[in-house]
Amino acid sequence: MTQKTLVVNVDLDEKYLHQLKEIAPNWRIVNNENLDDLKTAEVVLHWNKKSKDILLQENTNLRWIQVWSAGVNGLPLEQLEQKDVFLTSANGVHAFPISETIFALMLSLTRKIHTYVRQQQQKQWDNANLKLEMHQKTIGIIGVGEIGQETAKIAKAFGMKVLGVRHSGKETAYVDHMYTQDQLSQVLPQCDYVVVTLPLTNQTREMFAASQFNQMKKSAFFINIGRGAIVREQNLIEALQDNKIAGAGLDVFATEPLPDDSPLWKMENVIVTPHSAGATEQYDQRVLEDIFIPNFKEYLKSKKPNINVVDYKKGY
Repeated sequence: MTQKTLVVNVDLDEKYLHQLKEIAPNWRIVNNENLDDLKTAEVVLHWNKKSKDILLQENTNLRWIQVWSAGVNGLPLEQLEQKDVFLTSANGVHAFPISETIFALMLSLTRKIHTYVRQQQQKQWDNANLKLEMHQKTIGIIGVGEIGQETAKIAKAFGMKVLGVRHSGKETAYVDHMYTQDQLSQVLPQCDYVVVTLPLTNQTREMFAASQFNQMKKSAFFINIGRGAIVREQNLIEALQDNKIAGAGLDVFATEPLPDDSPLWKMENVIVTPHSAGATEQYDQRVLEDIFIPNFKEYLKSKKPNINVVDYKKGY
């Protein structure tokens, strides 16, 4: 019988390699990017562009790819679906660090911390007309998955009213009122903070444009940690320049890195972070222990993973 192969395309701690070998003693578990190994791989841990051409060839052994990110919009989903390959994401590992980043941005904009950091560089002593507070305000979470639910939970510690938007419209804990995406226009006028945590799909691409910013309060802050292409960026810039919204905290952009000539860099009511909201010291551990290893055990039994399996029709 031909020996099955798992190719690990990331640098794993030796303890995890040892654990994988104990789980599947009859498998070849290869921790490198050898092209010959990719040709025989049945399972690949971490997708990268270098391996794309090989993995998409016809008549390969490939059955399952575990990606290292929550979003899968950068992968050739149609081709993988045609090859009948299982695709699993790292969805869920970001809930703590990204929800922390969301509140860091919200609090900084509300309490003008970003302004004070700039003033510190100039040795300028000025309260900058500080007056806002976050308690008892309304937050709209656009995309109530793992990150959105954790964000809603934290919002309740501030006594906030929480509005949620999700594809299914299904109610969940810590969200006072849930809406579907076609009800977005009902949500935006109510919100003091609009937080986008959506994946990028055909349905969410440029979901926020001039019309949506016009529906928001002039005093509202816009936070995007989803994907840059969910927003028509020029419309956001115009809304900020024309004071149609109060400010924005942005971790994702239409083009990354953010181009040097983008007006967003110099806007006093904008905080820019370099797509780092999900960075955490526990990232690898969570992907492996919470997702991949349980999935690998299930795959050995039933020939399919069952955690974070991407729905190709939905795109996430």
